[in-house]
Amino acid sequence: MKIGFIGTGVMGSAIAEHVLAAGHQLTVFNRTKAKAQSLLNQGALWAETPLDVVANSEIIFSMVGYPQDVEAIYFGAAGIFEGIRPGQIVVDMTTSTPTLAIRIAAAAKARQVGALDAPVSGGDIGAKKATLTVMVGGDQATFEQVMPVFELMGQSVHRFGDAGAGQHAKMANQIMIAGTMTGLTEMLVYAKAAGLSLTDVLATLSHGGADNWSMDTYGPRILKDDYTPGFFAKHFLKDLRIALNEAEKMHLDLPATQVAKALYEQLVDDQHLGDDGTQALVKLWWDQAGK
Repeated sequence: MKIGFIGTGVMGSAIAEHVLAAGHQLTVFNRTKAKAQSLLNQGALWAETPLDVVANSEIIFSMVGYPQDVEAIYFGAAGIFEGIRPGQIVVDMTTSTPTLAIRIAAAAKARQVGALDAPVSGGDIGAKKATLTVMVGGDQATFEQVMPVFELMGQSVHRFGDAGAGQHAKMANQIMIAGTMTGLTEMLVYAKAAGLSLTDVLATLSHGGADNWSMDTYGPRILKDDYTPGFFAKHFLKDLRIALNEAEKMHLDLPATQVAKALYEQLVDDQHLGDDGTQALVKLWWDQAGK
């Protein structure tokens, strides 16, 4: 199958590698070509624009940073919708807004094109191991067509409903992660200030009711002072803002998520650490806890 992939960052490149390894022809585009070089070395084809990806693909996946980036690659100059053909399929895996997912689906339907919103959870490790959770919105028939490719990327793939439903499911996921990340960082700061062995604390908590994915994944990284992004702090802040905006539309008050957003705003906007991983949230208190 001819597959296109737009966006070859930390997550996108790892996902695209699985597509290549399965024997599919892969055409890629990224704003910075150097970030796609590993895929090109493995046999992927380079496209100069998103439009060029469309010309050489049956299914076009996209995974970029922000909703405005999604809008640009779909609706902008040399964008996907300038050259899409009936029968092709577009799948946006960016964590974006439900509203934009619905708009993309409507534009696709008008062109006799299938469209899915399919954000993922599982971080860089999940992308590398093909153990991602994929949350999908869109037409059932289109979902079934793309399912064999989704299965190359993730171990749990679920369609939640029509266009935008995948993005709503991802917002629910990010609301949950907001709580586990604040819990992880405050737990470590407390344990450090109390003079406990942090290695022993992590080992013990991982076998009790406090165990969670954030702790298992990011706790060991924090102890190694490893703040490389499995998921960028700036992108998580973007997600929390989307979640709270959608909650407001539904007349919901989510105070814990609002606190998490405010903390990530301190990290990203005030301390300019948005290119660190989400685990860098601990930096807001780490030095206060002493040795």
